[in-house]
Amino acid sequence: MTVRPATEADFPALAALWQAFEREVPPPRHHDVDPERELEEVRGIVAAGLAFLADDDDGDVVGFALARRIGSRSARLTDLYVVPAARRGGVASALVGAVVEALAPQGVEHLELEVLTSNTGARAAYHRWGFAEDQVVLVAPTSELRERLAPGRHAESFASIHVQTDAVVDVQRAVRDFAPRIGSKASRVLGPRNGWVTVYDEVADGDAGALLRFAREISSRMGAVVVALALEVDQVVRMIALERGGIVDEYRSVPEFYGPLPPGDVIGLAANPTVLQRLTGADPAAVRQVAQTANSPGDLPPARELLAEFAAVLGLEGADHGYAQLAAAEA
Repeated sequence: MTVRPATEADFPALAALWQAFEREVPPPRHHDVDPERELEEVRGIVAAGLAFLADDDDGDVVGFALARRIGSRSARLTDLYVVPAARRGGVASALVGAVVEALAPQGVEHLELEVLTSNTGARAAYHRWGFAEDQVVLVAPTSELRERLAPGRHAESFASIHVQTDAVVDVQRAVRDFAPRIGSKASRVLGPRNGWVTVYDEVADGDAGALLRFAREISSRMGAVVVALALEVDQVVRMIALERGGIVDEYRSVPEFYGPLPPGDVIGLAANPTVLQRLTGADPAAVRQVAQTANSPGDLPPARELLAEFAAVLGLEGADHGYAQLAAAEA
């Protein structure tokens, strides 16, 4: 494999690879791409000496990297692509290495890039090479923003803790002992319903850390299976399953809603159908269908609907509200 600067004569091959890249990793749906204009920019990068190609031993072009200066001391890696058959052979790292070597004599001290949050494979490689998150670009449909920013509209969060037991008194005792430790002055215990006792707490409603601590304490103290379900700011569904105080499964409908995560953590926030079947008796196929994840809440069904469907699959009742809603209904 050989890495070399691209020339004008290489442009047809480079353009074909660029088009393959666009097909495999399309831009975000809210971006309009003009291929002719984009390819003219590629031609300019070739002229600037910041386009590199990788040739295999047969002389076929199997990858490319493009970069451009964006300041006196910085540059951006605008494109990096390797054909599927040549991946995992060091081609991508060799291409980026060539870019870095070309920029170093020009006084460039930092190289940046953009990557889709969904491209977990590329992100893992970039982290391994030394790239780290510096800025996070967020995007939202304007129609959704208009609705959520309307006067008087407030995002709602609530949670419920489901304990696999009929021993209501034991759950009440655990709640009474532990609630003050998270600063809570108001909790409710209901059930059993379908073999589960449900706990609602004013602090756990809006504090994910307190919810986890509460669920873990009950599970550890009672040696029981506990499932915590939450709706977060009307947009995200969270599930934590515990057994004897230890977390055995987690789910978040938008894993990177609060910011970028290492790829392994993203994968870890997808529900495990096998574990949930063992703990709750849920049908694995139903879990896979309902426990969807996405890069944005807008790519999923409404969060409240998703929460209701997930709770139903797990056989849990009363997950559609938290302490505040329960107290308001009883007032």
